Parts: sequence; C-alpha cells; structure tokens
Amino acid sequence: MGALDHLSNIFDCSSGGSRLKKRRQLQTVEIKVKIDCEGCERRVRRAVEGMKGVQSVDIEPKQHKLTVVGYVDPEKVVARVAHRTGKKAEIWPYVPYDTVGHPYAAGVYDRKAPAGYVRYSEDPRVNQLARASSTEVRYTTAFSDENPAACVVM
Repeated sequence: MGALDHLSNIFDCSSGGSRLKKRRQLQTVEIKVKIDCEGCERRVRRAVEGMKGVQSVDIEPKQHKLTVVGYVDPEKVVARVAHRTGKKAEIWPYVPYDTVGHPYAAGVYDRKAPAGYVRYSEDPRVNQLARASSTEVRYTTAFSDENPAACVVM
C-alpha cells in the first residue's frame, strides 16, 4: 500500500468501521456430484451459475464431475449444490493415476473412480505400501525378476 492509500483508509468516514475487506482468490473448484441425465446437468448448472463470483461452469456427466472457476469458497459451492439439487456433493476426491506411488493399495484404489484416477489419500494408515521402510523395499526387490542383480538361487 502506498502512503495515500494508507491515509485514505485512516481518514475514511464513509463506512462504520475501518474493516478491510478480504479479497478472494480466483480458484478452480472440482466437485463430485452424481449426474444421470440432461435434467440433472441443467439443475446442477443453474444452482451454481447463480452464485456470486462464479465465472465459468463446466460439467462432465460421464465422470460425475463439476468444475467451477471464479472467486468462490469451495465449501459454499458444495453446500449450494447439495442444498439446491438435493444430491450428495463432495470435493473431488480423485487424483490422476500417475501421481500415486502405489495405485492398487488398499484405501487408494477405488472401483467407482473414473478411468485413469484413484482416490487421494494422505493418511499413512490407509496407504500401507507408502510406509514401507528402505530395508523392506531392499528385501522385496532383491528377489524381483526385474532386478538384474537379483539372487541367483532363483
């Protein structure tokens, strides 16, 4: 802030208090919501387009994915979709298959996930293979067929 902005905020008599307004960031919100038909798609689109700050809405019915771009709060968008449509809505829980170290681990692999995606999990209790220590990895790869320096007994 410059000196003039600072002085104008101090001597501003137009508002009741000297509260600074919090500026929202432009962000992309991805939501998982079940979309069966064109009517569901239209209902979801109308529920979100009426929100203040929304700039664009993109719906992918086959993936059950709603993408909203704008100056919005993600939790408010989820609440609005759930309230206006009566459908269960949640923040997009999936990440691309390539970004996960062990995509078939229990708790990460999800049969309902769209093609090329697995469920995102930061919890080490859920992703057991991610917790493998270096000695465990060394012993499991020592007898691997893909390891050229593997044990000759096999």
